[in-house]
Amino acid sequence: MDQFRFLAGRRALVTGSTTGLGLAMARALASAGADIMLTGLEATAEADALRETLAAERRVKVGFCTADLSRIEDIERLISTANAELGGVDILVNNAVAARHFGPVETLPVGRWDAALAVNVSAVFHAVRLTLPAMRAAGYGRIINMTSVYGERGVAGRIDYATTKAAIQGMTRALAMELLDGDVTCHALRPGSTLTEQINSRVEALMADEGLGRREAERKFLQGKQPNGRFVDVESVCQVLLLLCGPAGQDMNGAILPIEGGWLAS
Repeated sequence: MDQFRFLAGRRALVTGSTTGLGLAMARALASAGADIMLTGLEATAEADALRETLAAERRVKVGFCTADLSRIEDIERLISTANAELGGVDILVNNAVAARHFGPVETLPVGRWDAALAVNVSAVFHAVRLTLPAMRAAGYGRIINMTSVYGERGVAGRIDYATTKAAIQGMTRALAMELLDGDVTCHALRPGSTLTEQINSRVEALMADEGLGRREAERKFLQGKQPNGRFVDVESVCQVLLLLCGPAGQDMNGAILPIEGGWLAS
Protein backbone atom coordinates (compact mmCIF):
# COMPACT_ATOMS: atom_id res chain seq x y z
CA MET A 1 0.00 0.00 0.00
CA ASP A 2 1.17 3.56 -0.76
CA GLN A 3 2.60 4.80 2.54
CA PHE A 4 1.08 8.22 1.91
CA ARG A 5 -2.39 6.68 1.54
CA PHE A 6 -2.20 4.53 4.64
CA LEU A 7 -5.91 5.04 5.36
CA ALA A 8 -7.07 3.59 2.03
CA GLY A 9 -10.15 1.47 2.70
CA ARG A 10 -11.06 3.37 5.89
CA ARG A 11 -14.22 5.47 6.18
CA ALA A 12 -14.24 8.76 8.11
CA LEU A 13 -17.09 10.93 9.34
CA VAL A 14 -16.13 14.49 10.33
CA THR A 15 -18.90 16.59 11.85
CA GLY A 16 -18.95 20.31 11.13
CA SER A 17 -16.84 19.70 8.06
CA THR A 18 -17.92 22.20 5.40
CA THR A 19 -15.64 25.01 6.59
CA GLY A 20 -12.69 25.77 8.83
CA LEU A 21 -10.80 23.19 10.82
CA GLY A 22 -13.38 20.48 10.18
CA LEU A 23 -12.94 20.79 6.44
CA ALA A 24 -9.16 20.83 6.80
CA MET A 25 -9.26 17.59 8.79
CA ALA A 26 -11.57 15.98 6.24
CA ARG A 27 -9.16 16.93 3.47
CA ALA A 28 -6.21 15.51 5.40
CA LEU A 29 -7.99 12.19 5.97
CA ALA A 30 -8.95 12.06 2.29
CA SER A 31 -5.34 12.75 1.29
CA ALA A 32 -4.37 9.71 3.36
CA GLY A 33 -6.85 7.63 1.36
CA ALA A 34 -9.94 7.55 3.59
CA ASP A 35 -13.43 7.88 2.16
CA ILE A 36 -15.20 10.85 3.75
CA MET A 37 -18.66 11.81 4.94
CA LEU A 38 -19.03 15.57 5.18
CA THR A 39 -21.85 17.15 7.13
CA GLY A 40 -23.24 20.60 7.82
CA LEU A 41 -26.46 22.37 8.62
CA GLU A 42 -27.53 23.13 5.06
CA ALA A 43 -27.34 21.52 1.65
CA THR A 44 -25.98 24.15 -0.73
CA ALA A 45 -24.45 24.35 -4.17
CA GLU A 46 -21.15 25.11 -2.45
CA ALA A 47 -21.40 21.88 -0.42
CA ASP A 48 -22.05 19.86 -3.58
CA ALA A 49 -19.12 21.49 -5.33
CA LEU A 50 -16.91 20.86 -2.31
CA ARG A 51 -17.86 17.18 -2.25
CA GLU A 52 -17.19 16.75 -5.95
CA THR A 53 -13.86 18.59 -5.82
CA LEU A 54 -12.61 16.67 -2.81
CA ALA A 55 -13.54 13.35 -4.40
CA ALA A 56 -11.78 14.20 -7.66
CA GLU A 57 -8.64 15.65 -6.09
CA ARG A 58 -8.11 12.94 -3.47
CA ARG A 59 -9.48 10.01 -5.49
CA VAL A 60 -11.78 8.88 -2.69
CA LYS A 61 -15.50 8.51 -2.17
CA VAL A 62 -17.04 11.62 -0.57
CA GLY A 63 -20.59 11.90 0.71
CA PHE A 64 -22.50 14.81 2.21
CA CYS A 65 -25.42 14.80 4.63
CA THR A 66 -27.25 17.75 6.13
CA ALA A 67 -27.80 17.34 9.84
CA ASP A 68 -28.75 19.48 12.81
CA LEU A 69 -26.75 17.80 15.54
CA SER A 70 -29.01 19.18 18.27
CA ARG A 71 -31.60 16.65 17.03
CA ILE A 72 -31.16 12.95 17.81
CA GLU A 73 -33.10 11.95 14.70
CA ASP A 74 -30.69 13.94 12.52
CA ILE A 75 -27.69 12.25 14.13
CA GLU A 76 -29.27 8.84 13.52
CA ARG A 77 -29.92 9.78 9.89
CA LEU A 78 -26.34 11.01 9.49
CA ILE A 79 -24.89 7.71 10.72
CA SER A 80 -27.32 5.74 8.57
CA THR A 81 -26.30 7.79 5.52
CA ALA A 82 -22.60 7.20 6.23
CA ASN A 83 -23.25 3.48 6.57
CA ALA A 84 -25.22 3.40 3.32
CA GLU A 85 -22.90 5.55 1.21
CA LEU A 86 -19.50 4.61 2.63
CA GLY A 87 -20.22 1.17 4.05
CA GLY A 88 -19.53 2.18 7.63
CA VAL A 89 -17.54 4.53 9.85
CA ASP A 90 -14.04 3.62 11.02
CA ILE A 91 -12.92 7.12 12.02
CA LEU A 92 -15.26 9.50 13.83
CA VAL A 93 -14.13 13.10 14.33
CA ASN A 94 -16.54 14.99 16.60
CA ASN A 95 -15.79 18.54 15.55
CA ALA A 96 -19.15 20.35 15.27
CA VAL A 97 -19.80 23.12 17.78
CA ALA A 98 -22.80 25.30 18.53
CA ALA A 99 -22.70 29.05 17.98
CA ARG A 100 -20.76 30.56 20.86
CA HIS A 101 -21.96 33.09 23.41
CA PHE A 102 -19.69 35.87 24.66
CA GLY A 103 -20.84 37.47 27.89
CA PRO A 104 -21.73 36.95 31.57
CA VAL A 105 -23.71 33.90 32.63
CA GLU A 106 -26.83 35.93 33.41
CA THR A 107 -26.98 37.17 29.81
CA LEU A 108 -26.85 33.71 28.26
CA PRO A 109 -30.27 32.76 26.84
CA VAL A 110 -31.47 29.39 28.11
CA GLY A 111 -31.98 28.20 24.56
CA ARG A 112 -28.34 28.93 23.72
CA TRP A 113 -27.21 26.96 26.78
CA ASP A 114 -29.38 23.99 25.79
CA ALA A 115 -28.07 24.13 22.22
CA ALA A 116 -24.46 24.12 23.42
CA LEU A 117 -25.06 21.03 25.54
CA ALA A 118 -26.92 19.29 22.71
CA VAL A 119 -24.39 19.94 19.92
CA ASN A 120 -21.11 20.06 21.84
CA VAL A 121 -21.74 17.16 24.24
CA SER A 122 -24.85 15.07 23.58
CA ALA A 123 -24.19 14.80 19.85
CA VAL A 124 -20.76 13.34 20.61
CA PHE A 125 -22.33 10.72 22.88
CA HIS A 126 -24.93 9.77 20.29
CA ALA A 127 -22.43 9.58 17.42
CA VAL A 128 -20.17 7.32 19.49
CA ARG A 129 -23.12 5.21 20.65
CA LEU A 130 -24.17 4.62 17.05
CA THR A 131 -20.74 3.90 15.52
CA LEU A 132 -18.80 2.10 18.23
CA PRO A 133 -20.40 -1.38 17.91
CA ALA A 134 -19.35 -1.66 14.26
CA MET A 135 -15.84 -0.43 15.08
CA ARG A 136 -15.53 -3.13 17.74
CA ALA A 137 -16.78 -5.78 15.33
CA ALA A 138 -14.33 -4.66 12.63
CA GLY A 139 -11.37 -4.59 15.01
CA TYR A 140 -10.41 -1.01 14.20
CA GLY A 141 -11.74 2.39 15.14
CA ARG A 142 -10.59 5.89 15.96
CA ILE A 143 -12.77 8.35 17.88
CA ILE A 144 -11.34 11.86 17.95
CA ASN A 145 -13.15 14.51 20.01
CA MET A 146 -12.31 18.17 19.55
CA THR A 147 -11.90 20.02 22.83
CA SER A 148 -10.12 23.32 23.53
CA VAL A 149 -7.73 25.09 25.86
CA TYR A 150 -10.91 26.55 27.34
CA GLY A 151 -11.86 23.05 28.47
CA GLU A 152 -8.87 23.20 30.82
CA ARG A 153 -8.92 26.82 31.95
CA GLY A 154 -11.63 28.98 33.42
CA VAL A 155 -12.45 32.06 31.39
CA ALA A 156 -15.01 34.79 31.93
CA GLY A 157 -17.82 35.22 29.46
CA ARG A 158 -17.51 31.78 27.86
CA ILE A 159 -19.47 29.54 30.25
CA ASP A 160 -21.22 27.48 27.56
CA TYR A 161 -18.05 26.78 25.60
CA ALA A 162 -15.77 26.15 28.58
CA THR A 163 -18.28 23.86 30.27
CA THR A 164 -18.96 21.73 27.22
CA LYS A 165 -15.31 21.42 26.25
CA ALA A 166 -14.43 20.28 29.77
CA ALA A 167 -17.21 17.70 29.51
CA ILE A 168 -15.69 16.40 26.26
CA GLN A 169 -12.43 15.75 28.07
CA GLY A 170 -14.18 13.70 30.73
CA MET A 171 -16.11 11.76 28.10
CA THR A 172 -12.89 11.02 26.21
CA ARG A 173 -11.19 9.56 29.27
CA ALA A 174 -14.24 7.49 30.23
CA LEU A 175 -14.53 6.08 26.70
CA ALA A 176 -10.84 5.22 26.61
CA MET A 177 -11.25 3.08 29.72
CA GLU A 178 -13.91 1.07 27.91
CA LEU A 179 -11.64 0.55 24.90
CA LEU A 180 -8.70 -1.38 26.31
CA ASP A 181 -9.22 -4.70 24.56
CA GLY A 182 -8.58 -4.00 20.88
CA ASP A 183 -7.60 -1.50 18.20
CA VAL A 184 -10.38 0.99 18.90
CA THR A 185 -9.21 4.13 20.66
CA CYS A 186 -10.55 7.50 21.79
CA HIS A 187 -8.62 10.74 22.03
CA ALA A 188 -9.23 14.46 22.22
CA LEU A 189 -7.35 17.19 20.39
CA ARG A 190 -6.99 20.45 22.28
CA PRO A 191 -6.11 23.20 19.81
CA GLY A 192 -5.47 26.77 20.76
CA SER A 193 -6.53 29.63 18.50
CA THR A 194 -6.58 28.79 14.81
CA LEU A 195 -7.24 31.38 12.14
CA THR A 196 -10.84 30.47 11.33
CA GLU A 197 -13.08 32.74 9.26
CA GLN A 198 -14.74 34.03 12.43
CA ILE A 199 -11.45 34.85 14.15
CA ASN A 200 -10.04 36.36 10.98
CA SER A 201 -12.95 38.84 10.93
CA ARG A 202 -12.10 39.87 14.51
CA VAL A 203 -8.44 40.37 13.57
CA GLU A 204 -9.46 42.47 10.59
CA ALA A 205 -11.71 44.54 12.86
CA LEU A 206 -8.69 45.25 15.09
CA MET A 207 -6.72 46.32 12.06
CA ALA A 208 -9.47 48.71 10.95
CA ASP A 209 -10.37 50.08 14.39
CA GLU A 210 -6.84 50.61 15.67
CA GLY A 211 -4.87 51.14 12.48
CA LEU A 212 -2.72 48.08 13.08
CA GLY A 213 -0.79 46.02 10.59
CA ARG A 214 -1.71 42.39 10.15
CA ARG A 215 1.04 40.99 12.37
CA GLU A 216 0.45 43.55 15.12
CA ALA A 217 -3.29 42.82 15.12
CA GLU A 218 -2.68 39.08 15.40
CA ARG A 219 -0.31 39.55 18.31
CA LYS A 220 -2.81 41.79 20.09
CA PHE A 221 -5.61 39.29 19.56
CA LEU A 222 -3.43 36.52 21.00
CA GLN A 223 -2.26 38.46 24.07
CA GLY A 224 -2.81 36.33 27.16
CA LYS A 225 -3.29 33.25 24.98
CA GLN A 226 -0.61 31.59 22.89
CA PRO A 227 2.70 32.93 24.18
CA ASN A 228 4.43 32.35 20.85
CA GLY A 229 2.21 35.10 19.44
CA ARG A 230 1.02 33.24 16.36
CA PHE A 231 -2.03 31.24 15.42
CA VAL A 232 -1.93 27.46 15.43
CA ASP A 233 -1.53 26.18 11.89
CA VAL A 234 -4.49 23.95 10.99
CA GLU A 235 -2.00 21.63 9.28
CA SER A 236 -0.43 20.94 12.69
CA VAL A 237 -3.81 19.78 14.00
CA CYS A 238 -4.32 17.63 10.91
CA GLN A 239 -0.95 15.94 11.28
CA VAL A 240 -1.68 14.97 14.89
CA LEU A 241 -5.03 13.58 13.77
CA LEU A 242 -3.33 11.44 11.13
CA LEU A 243 -0.81 10.16 13.66
CA LEU A 244 -3.63 8.94 15.89
CA CYS A 245 -5.37 7.21 12.97
CA GLY A 246 -2.23 5.33 11.95
CA PRO A 247 -0.34 2.41 13.49
CA ALA A 248 1.08 4.49 16.36
CA GLY A 249 -2.47 5.21 17.50
CA GLN A 250 -2.95 1.60 18.57
CA ASP A 251 -0.64 2.16 21.53
CA MET A 252 -2.27 5.43 22.60
CA ASN A 253 -5.62 5.82 24.32
CA GLY A 254 -7.37 8.55 26.26
CA ALA A 255 -4.82 11.21 25.34
CA ILE A 256 -5.89 14.85 25.39
CA LEU A 257 -3.30 16.38 23.14
CA PRO A 258 -2.52 20.11 23.31
CA ILE A 259 -1.70 21.92 20.07
CA GLU A 260 -1.61 25.42 21.45
CA GLY A 261 1.80 27.05 21.13
CA GLY A 262 2.65 26.71 24.83
CA TRP A 263 -0.54 28.37 26.09
CA LEU A 264 -1.15 25.80 28.84
CA ALA A 265 2.50 25.88 29.91
CA SER A 266 2.47 29.64 30.44
